[in-house]
Parts: sequence; structure tokens; C-alpha cells
Amino acid sequence: MFQGTLPCSNRERLYKTSTMIEVKGESVARLTHAQALRELSVGEVAARAGVPVSTVHFYEAKGLIWGHRTAGNQRRFHRGVLRAIAIIKVAQRAGIPLAVIRDRLASLSSDGRVTIAAWERLSTEWRDDLDDRIGRLTRLRDQLSSCIGCGCLSTEDCPLRNPGDTLAENGSGPRLLDPD
Repeated sequence: MFQGTLPCSNRERLYKTSTMIEVKGESVARLTHAQALRELSVGEVAARAGVPVSTVHFYEAKGLIWGHRTAGNQRRFHRGVLRAIAIIKVAQRAGIPLAVIRDRLASLSSDGRVTIAAWERLSTEWRDDLDDRIGRLTRLRDQLSSCIGCGCLSTEDCPLRNPGDTLAENGSGPRLLDPD
């Protein structure tokens, strides 16, 4: 343990604390007070959106949301990203691919705000896509039910199996079940 007295300059240095302005003067100078209040850290975004931090990073890596780095190398997001994450979660539950979600979000404002008109446009597009998929799934379900009901399970006679590969010219996959 140090027993003596410290020289004045060292003693002053021990008890001197830095302020945010001294440490991060560059970031404070670039942001107005109102901007700083609107920005959220990754943890705050995750907590408010109800998703893990890894999901926030994943969405950003996929180009679904966007943020910036402060002078202290911390990620910051505009509060509008919370609305974007809500839209992403709703769209994912509806089965809309991330690439489609990303394209639609890119058509919104740069800060992620969604107007009523923009939401109506998005939901109409997605509703039409969902109606198409529901129709295809209903047809598939009905064909599967009739196949199971026949009981043949024949690899030669069952039209769902196509063992002779007679539909190869129509492309790969289950062409009778999913003709699209």
C-alpha cells in the first residue's frame, strides 16, 4: 500500500473525472439533443420490440432495418425501427419471405416511419399474396385427402407419384400437386 503523499499533479489526476463531452465530444457535437433522445441502443430496441438482441443484429445484416455507429462505436437506431420490426414480425407470421419484406420496407421512408397510406399499400399487396397461397394450399390439401382416401399407395398408378418421370419437361418438383 502506498504510504506517502502523492505529488499535487498526480493527486489531482486521481480524482479528476471526465465528462461525456470530453470523452465523446465528437458524437455529442454531431447530434442535437432531440436526435439523441430519439435514438435507441441495440438492447433498448430488442427490449422494446420483444425480440432477442441477436434478432436485431440479424435484421440489420439482412438489410431489413438500419442503424449507425456513434463515435464510441456503439450501434444506435432511430425509434422508427420499432415500427419496422413490428411489421417484420407480422409479415413473418404471415409467411412472407424476408426478401419481400426487405423490398417493401425499402419503399418506406428512410427512418422507418409507416404512414397509414403506406401500411394500406403493404397490407393490400401482402393480402393478395396470402390469398394466392391459401388457394394453392387448399388445393394441395384436397388432393392429399383424396389420395389418402383411395388407399392405393401404388407407385405405378398413383397420379401423385409420377414414377416414370413423365412430367420432367414441366420442371422439377411435385408438378401434379403444385402446378405453379
